[in-house]
Amino acid sequence: MLSLLGEYDLKLDAKGRLVLPSGLKRQLEGELSRGFVINRDVFKPCLVLYPMVEWERTQGTMRQLNRFVERNLEFIRRFMNGATQVDLDGNGRLLLPKPLMDHAGIRREVKLLGMIDRIEVWSREGHARMMREKVDLTALSEDVMGNLGNTNGA
Repeated sequence: MLSLLGEYDLKLDAKGRLVLPSGLKRQLEGELSRGFVINRDVFKPCLVLYPMVEWERTQGTMRQLNRFVERNLEFIRRFMNGATQVDLDGNGRLLLPKPLMDHAGIRREVKLLGMIDRIEVWSREGHARMMREKVDLTALSEDVMGNLGNTNGA
């Protein structure tokens, strides 16, 4: 089971390739040879890099959706649009597809965020804008984490 974490500042080369940081490579041990799928995030202007094991899990969930329900089909269509398989080259680099880079406003400087089972890829500016967004973290924490199986109040 993956447990990806960390925040990494990187620069793309002239061809739009990024070198996966050693900290993430260590966390992805055993998964690197299987490759990745990169896609647009559904909520924010960033990209999501899925290790193949997580992409397969995500697709398994999507396969359970009834495609004869129009909303389901539309979600699948929009979610899959842009999904691209990428592999590390011999120098440990990943090529980011240009249309996806344009969507996320990625040019040269990027920030990678380990997000448990996937990696978010942000433009440095986009990440800074997202971090400046006002969020009541106390209320969000209570809403999201407050009901997780703990009934004794501890």
